[in-house]
Amino acid sequence: MSLALGLFTAPVAVLAQEANVEGVLATYADIAQAGYEDALGKAMALEVAVDALIASPSEETLAAAREAWKASRPAYQQTEAYRFGNPLVDAWEGRVNAWPLDEGLIDYVDASYGAESDTNSLYTANVIANTSLMVDGVSVDASNITPNFLQNDLQEAGGIESNVATGYHAIEFLLWGQDLNGTGPGAGTRPATDYSTAPNADRRAAYLKAATSLLVSDLQEMAGGWQADGAARAALPNLGISAILTGMGSLSFGELAGQRMKLGLLLHDPEEEHDCFSDTTATSYLNDGIGVRNVYLGNYVRTDGSQVDGASVSDLVAAKDPALDAEIRALLDDSVNKLQVLVDRAAGGEAYDQQIGEGNEAGNAAVQAAIDALMAQTRGVERAVSLLDLANVSIEDSDSLSNPDAVFQ
Repeated sequence: MSLALGLFTAPVAVLAQEANVEGVLATYADIAQAGYEDALGKAMALEVAVDALIASPSEETLAAAREAWKASRPAYQQTEAYRFGNPLVDAWEGRVNAWPLDEGLIDYVDASYGAESDTNSLYTANVIANTSLMVDGVSVDASNITPNFLQNDLQEAGGIESNVATGYHAIEFLLWGQDLNGTGPGAGTRPATDYSTAPNADRRAAYLKAATSLLVSDLQEMAGGWQADGAARAALPNLGISAILTGMGSLSFGELAGQRMKLGLLLHDPEEEHDCFSDTTATSYLNDGIGVRNVYLGNYVRTDGSQVDGASVSDLVAAKDPALDAEIRALLDDSVNKLQVLVDRAAGGEAYDQQIGEGNEAGNAAVQAAIDALMAQTRGVERAVSLLDLANVSIEDSDSLSNPDAVFQ
């Protein structure tokens, strides 16, 4: 009898563990679906505001469109924890959130921007002012600015990543214009007349409309990808829990702490901030941090206040090492709190580009504290990977963290 019990005990335990993992993956997918649906809803509201601006350009309709853009960002930023671990998301992400961009590709720029670049022949192509452009020696018809044109002809034209023609940041530039204040106070100040009496107003409006419509359709695609029959959800069982930890670690370390924060701090360069035209960078970084915490805890607060929650990676870690789970939770809370400090400083009148300015010791220290907290939580993620014996977890690195001297070479 004891032998028979032994024969059946092991398979039951394995099945129970598999069911637990399935529950964690189901929650993870449900949060993704909810997050992208929320981002889609806010992008649709942005499109309504953009239509109102185009129909009746004024400082009031421009301000309303800017507020709609700001409102569209938090839900999307919280989905960035799904990058890196999910190939479908990573391949798609550049269409909606690529940065930094050479804005001279899109529209007029200040003389201080310069007239040419050694690496980008389209640096000041200004497609809004020109009905044709040369890409790799081939003439491209730009007479009709449509979503198809932006996506297939202009985005990363010539194979150059900084030729960003679509997504949130192209729209941001068209709503704010360049921020010419360096590390001083103030964001972009594009006038509403750019959409009424200024040269090329009609083409500028056509570009803004096309970019906003494309953002909506791109988010519709990704929201659909996480539905019950969606491709992203269907791919998840083969990726497993590794996808969650890869996304957490890579966004925390190489992307947010490194590429987005430490690089700009090392260079004291406002051009390296994520939302550089609107000066809303600190809020985007905070929502990245919240998104990482969401997927670990298996909990997401939707834009309507309802919640999606369920089995989580936290449950898996706590079942094996409650102390480590408590430590990771504390590390996640600490990074969110440190990122909140940056938002609070911005609300008090010191935008993120000012915080990273050379000579701003207090601002620099606050940014560095957030970077340190993100690096510390990555160490916690790595310990969870080891505890759960996960394969195929590769966390993105950044020279700005691991080899800072290379940044200045």
